[in-house]
Amino acid sequence: MKFSGSMHIPIHDRLAAGQALVPMLIPYRHRSDAIVLALPRGGVPVAYEIATALELRLDLMPVRKLGLPFHDELAMGAIASGGVRVLNRDVVKIHGVDEATLDEVAQRELQELQRRERIYRGDHPLPDLRNQQVILVDDGLATGATMRAAVRAVRSQGAARIVIAVPVAPNDTIAELRNEVDEVVCPFTPDWFTAIGRWYVDFAQITDREVIDLLQRAWQRKQQGSTEPWEVTEAPTSTSGH
Repeated sequence: MKFSGSMHIPIHDRLAAGQALVPMLIPYRHRSDAIVLALPRGGVPVAYEIATALELRLDLMPVRKLGLPFHDELAMGAIASGGVRVLNRDVVKIHGVDEATLDEVAQRELQELQRRERIYRGDHPLPDLRNQQVILVDDGLATGATMRAAVRAVRSQGAARIVIAVPVAPNDTIAELRNEVDEVVCPFTPDWFTAIGRWYVDFAQITDREVIDLLQRAWQRKQQGSTEPWEVTEAPTSTSGH
């Protein structure tokens, strides 16, 4: 188990998770070419705290896990905006998932992804990620399938640098992701993981309304050119790659 920084385990809630990640992302503060992208829904409160403190833009990277039909929590892959699909071939093979079943699950999740994009974004324009420093944020990772889909989608849009920032994830998942992005920030990497919610005191499901409210607040704040007051100090250490 590896732990660094000032995060307390178990993490109180997603807001506390975001606040604990802020000092590890200080180099991106005030950068006009940096943007924080949240993986909805759980990643939005975490990303909101980061974007607010670092005075960065906040937006979404819609992704959906492709769960096994008989075990939704186990990811056999993920999809992201732009037609991106990432598969965990080992899970698909071990559980004997055929192409028809895979396509059925993918189509269902695509409909949900598109629904969320419509209600979350409304008429707010999509961000231009070309030559941007993109910080991808979630409330934690298990297999990493959804994050890999997000990474692939961001890369296809021409990002200059891709950073993953999450409070907790298995050590082996983080090790694999370091090979796919420019930097990984994850202060808590237990070898024995089980589930993300195990490491939180409050892991209540985030509602669509909460996502919309946080996005609207962030977008309105950036339009007004103001941020909430924060005092940020750099963390002594962080878990990062490259």
